[in-house]
Formats: sequence, C-alpha cells, structure tokens
Amino acid sequence: MMILGLTGSIGMGKSTVAQMFRDEGVPVFDADACVHQLQGPGGRLVPTIESAFPGTTGPEGVNRAALGQAVLGDDAAMRRLEAIVHPAVQSERTAFLATHADASMVVVDVPLLFEIGGDKAVDKVLVVSAKPAMQRARVLKRPGMTEAKFDAILARQMPDAEKQARADHVIATDIPIAETREKVRALIACIAASEGR
Repeated sequence: MMILGLTGSIGMGKSTVAQMFRDEGVPVFDADACVHQLQGPGGRLVPTIESAFPGTTGPEGVNRAALGQAVLGDDAAMRRLEAIVHPAVQSERTAFLATHADASMVVVDVPLLFEIGGDKAVDKVLVVSAKPAMQRARVLKRPGMTEAKFDAILARQMPDAEKQARADHVIATDIPIAETREKVRALIACIAASEGR
C-alpha cells in the first residue's frame, strides 16, 4: 500500500483536493474530521479535555472557540492539548489503515503533517498550495475568523515555501478547479505506474 500524506497550510484547498481523491476511489483518512468526531457530542476525548481545560466543553462536546482561546498563543497549553489529541488520532489512523489494507493507495490528510513529524510515517508527501493573497481571502471568509486569529494560526504552521521544498508533489489550487482535478488524476496515475500497478 502506498500511503500519500496530504498537507497544506490553512486555506490552501486541502479539503477540496482530498475530496478529489475520494471521487477517484482513493480512501482518505481526514485527521481534522477525526478530531471533530473525537471532540463532538459523546466524543471520547471530551472528558479528558474538560479536565485539562475546564469550561471548554458542553452538551455539544468541545466548544472549539473556548478551547481555541484557552490554547492559542500559549505554547504549554497547546502542547498539553496535542498530548491528548495526537495519540487518539494516531489510533484512529491505524484502524483506518487496517480497514483499507487491501487498497493499493490511501491518502492521509493531516494539516500539520510536517510540524508533528508525520511525514516520516508516509511514503510520499503531497502539498496543496495557493498564492498568499488567495489563501488569506479564503480564510478570512470563514465564520469567526479575524486577521489576528489567521496570523496566529499561520505562526504555528511551517511556511508554505518550506512545505513545498520538502514535498514529493505539489498541487496548486489557485487555478481553475478542473485543472486541479486533472493534476490529481495525473498524480494517481503516476503513483500507480511507479508502483507497478
């Protein structure tokens, strides 16, 4: 099985590209969706997060805004949160890989792949990228997003240029969507050919 790590900074179009892989029949593990499930209503991490960060959860699970306020800009708090979340996500990913053991290729969609050293656990890395102006415009359209919050998130992420330099493949999303889709299809075909499939 070829494990392709999919990553990219906030607002780069990673979710769109992940869906393109799904559309082509490639199984995708979405780390963000996994976190939402673990932290949602009845999620298994909710009691642990409430214990570590009192007042950040409720009947709907983790209140992401409250948790964000509790950890953003506080490195020690962020490390405490990551120590809770990362092992749980890793466990879910292991189960996903076992479920799709017969697939010739899977995509592991992890926003902070390089930042957490996850690139060592995949065979190839694909970085999704867009020009900074488009990235900023996309992110600032999100509900509750501010310039300050966007800048704080960017500060925790490896710069896009560095991600691209470390990637095996880069796909742009600041081009017509049909072109991005063609690049995804070409990459799938290229990987299949290189794997002798």
